[in-house]
Amino acid sequence: MGEIGTLAILVGGFGVTLAGFAWFAAYVRRRGLGGGVLGPVDEIYRPTAHHVRFEIQAEAERGQPSPEAAPPQ
Repeated sequence: MGEIGTLAILVGGFGVTLAGFAWFAAYVRRRGLGGGVLGPVDEIYRPTAHHVRFEIQAEAERGQPSPEAAPPQ
């Protein structure tokens, strides 16, 4: 196997790794798991993230109001 084969293996491995990260990111977003895993790290570097995360969680628990409940314009 020459230099071309080695390069092909490296590029292929890199592509598989990136595809794995993309799949994992989509999985975490779909399941809503990201806040629990990265929450403490986010709070260290951005202290206001703690409050924002609770606001987002509260909005998600409340859900979207139905169109009938919205006041007329």
